[in-house]
Amino acid sequence: MAVGAAAIMASTLVTACGSGSTGTPTINLYNAPQQNLAVMVANCNKAANGKYQIKLNTLPRTADQQREQLVRRLAAGDSGLDILGLDVTWTAELARAGWIREWTGSNKAEAEKGTLAAPLKTAQWGGKLYAAPYNTNVQLLWYRADLMPKPASTWAGLQKQAADLAAAGKPHYIEAQGAQYEGLTVWFNSLVASAGGSVLDPSGTKVSMGQPSVKAMQTLRDFARSKAADPSLTNTQEDPARLQLEGGFAVAEVNWPYVYPAMQANTAVKFKKDFKWAPYPGIDGPGKSPLGGSNFAISKYSAHPAEAFDAALCLRNADNQKIAATKDGLPPTIESVYHDTTPLDASKKAGPDNPSMVTAYPMRAAILSALKTAAPRPVTPTYQNVSTVVQAALSPPASIDPAATETYLRDQVDNALQSKGVLP
Repeated sequence: MAVGAAAIMASTLVTACGSGSTGTPTINLYNAPQQNLAVMVANCNKAANGKYQIKLNTLPRTADQQREQLVRRLAAGDSGLDILGLDVTWTAELARAGWIREWTGSNKAEAEKGTLAAPLKTAQWGGKLYAAPYNTNVQLLWYRADLMPKPASTWAGLQKQAADLAAAGKPHYIEAQGAQYEGLTVWFNSLVASAGGSVLDPSGTKVSMGQPSVKAMQTLRDFARSKAADPSLTNTQEDPARLQLEGGFAVAEVNWPYVYPAMQANTAVKFKKDFKWAPYPGIDGPGKSPLGGSNFAISKYSAHPAEAFDAALCLRNADNQKIAATKDGLPPTIESVYHDTTPLDASKKAGPDNPSMVTAYPMRAAILSALKTAAPRPVTPTYQNVSTVVQAALSPPASIDPAATETYLRDQVDNALQSKGVLP
């Protein structure tokens, strides 16, 4: 009876959520909240000229909730999902499960055309393309030049500068994402890469770690125990870090580029002209920036795959990526957009309501440079498991015992790769 009830529920869900099969096809786009995505959808619906109609469906705000909703509906074979906005870490998981379609032929060629190498790699698994890179992201060091005219290139150097500022009674915290969540995994992974190592081997099937991970853990622990660490480090995620700097309580932060437009929009901030950026810090020199972003995949269960591929290509074309970049702070994956100096409306003068990449992304050269050496997160279908055990083992950072923690975490990651002992 339980099996039968489950089958009936799944069938009902598919029937209730399926795309229409008559008239103009409805292409359901599921994506994270984005302020100007509706504008891009309208652009593509106009360009489609009746071939299809994209309907925007907004996923929950947190990545875990977004993934949970997509996975549940894909597992039920829901034909109401057409275009899926995926975090870059989900590609391998959904591809191995057989829930997203491979990009081939002219669709593949168009998705790859002019796309930067680092974000393109996040859309691949097993040597095949399973998504079209929509936006990318790298963290930089953001700082107050009035307090720190030339920031150090290493974590140890930044800690020394923070100690000097503290001794002078000035704001000295360097905000980082130390809460037990994905941000802590991102930070650790970047440190391991900066130390010359990786969490997993290139195949994504075996644990690598070793001495580079020990060195990364030592760096994490030393930072957490230094004057640079905010007392709320173990609760800090991206936005609290941003607010601490905007509020005048910190001198610097490692964060994504969205903090720049947020700073400019905050009328209460008096030091905007001194808000600068520098390469992501490393261990022995400049570091390897964390790599983020999102990609568009096409559901295996889409009733209109041809139209879905076409719509996805439209949504991530150069014009729409420029809107996402200048209006929503999402760095493009198409390189030519970074070099576009015209405002959104080329017939009008550039300004706050008509931005260009020049005004919205003064740090665009730094982003392009960081993308060349950025540290992608481990590519594995069990990434969620791996991230979960990494977060747990490294929290709180001040309590890390580098050698012992590395040994413990190695076993935990190995179990995670086999889906043992953790919940996805």
